[in-house]
Amino acid sequence: MNLFGTLNYIQASAPTNASENEFVFGRMSGITRYLYENLPSYAVAGYVVFLLVFILSAIVYKLGFAKNDLSLIKNVIIYIFLFIGCIVLTFLALFLPMIEGLIVAAFILILYKIRLWREKREKSAAS
Repeated sequence: MNLFGTLNYIQASAPTNASENEFVFGRMSGITRYLYENLPSYAVAGYVVFLLVFILSAIVYKLGFAKNDLSLIKNVIIYIFLFIGCIVLTFLALFLPMIEGLIVAAFILILYKIRLWREKREKSAAS
């Protein structure tokens, strides 16, 4: 039996305590807890949390910090590093409200962009 098979056997045979699950779920943030409780497995929930963190981080980056005049290779490099950074943010998202914070940041930046677009449209209409 190889090492990974042994580890899977050990993990599968380890007893799970309901109070441990309640303790961990009680410390999780809202959206993360909802995902871990309702998705079919913890692995799927982990990937969904990572994808949410990455997509919301990309939206916040695009709305607040991205420059339009960057070349394609520079954008690819930025998104690769954003992807790597989101791995760390995913671990933080388990017990801190990272997803909720990114949703609020995206909402605020969307409102700011709408206001900026309206002011620019009114300024061009006035002149």
